Amino acid sequence: MKNIFSIILSLFLVTSCEKEIDLDLKDQNGQIVIEGNVTDQAGPYFVKITKSVAFTEANQYPAVENAQVVLSDNIGQTETLQYAGNGTYKTSAFVGQSGRTYTLKIDAEGKQYTAQSTMPEAVPFDGLDQDSFMVGGETSYTLLPVFTDPSPLGNRYLFVYTVNNNPKKFFSEFSDNVNNGMPNQRPLILPNDEGDADDIKVVAGDIIHVEMQCIDDKVYTFYSALLQLSGGGPGGGITPANPPSNITNGALGYFSAHTVRMKSIVIQ
Repeated sequence: MKNIFSIILSLFLVTSCEKEIDLDLKDQNGQIVIEGNVTDQAGPYFVKITKSVAFTEANQYPAVENAQVVLSDNIGQTETLQYAGNGTYKTSAFVGQSGRTYTLKIDAEGKQYTAQSTMPEAVPFDGLDQDSFMVGGETSYTLLPVFTDPSPLGNRYLFVYTVNNNPKKFFSEFSDNVNNGMPNQRPLILPNDEGDADDIKVVAGDIIHVEMQCIDDKVYTFYSALLQLSGGGPGGGITPANPPSNITNGALGYFSAHTVRMKSIVIQ
């Protein structure tokens, strides 16, 4: 089965060791894959529904059409999403806001799927500090997201970043289990690959775009499992074959209600 992360997140790479995620899902061919997001930024918000394919097949994931997709929150807001093509359903008037719990309900191909996610309060994203180090005579770069973790324990973060206008995305998940209530001390390690055409090596003059998301615990667990499955996290990659989805009825993927803050920096 194609690697699940490429299905739902377009071949993100895990930072720390910058390894591509390759999950063994050979017996999951034809399973539904759901990627849903609600943010505190203006909509529309999107839910993408596809089917998994065998590892030997091309990177073309069948779209799931004619699904009923309903998004609601705990204060009575509800909307049935409209189909926009290519397995994507979108809102028209729905508004995301911190502190609310969101429910996603999907009826697709005779089955029902449900997920919930609570949007945390946003943590101010104050900036990015650059640093560098030498590896084999080559310069590699890091970025330190500048923010101070709120003192209550349990904050979770996802950083998604791109280089220049390249659509390839990288990510890193943080928790406050260490340094709770303190200024962040964990950097993002920027890519330093020079192999194939798809690889990226960050050099001076490149522009790095960083999106800071405050995510809930279940979404953090999903991304943390992906990191471990890549071999870059605790346990040496010994985790279940599929990251633990917060969607019921055996669906692959995730549903995330999160805040978004953006910063960009030119590498010096």
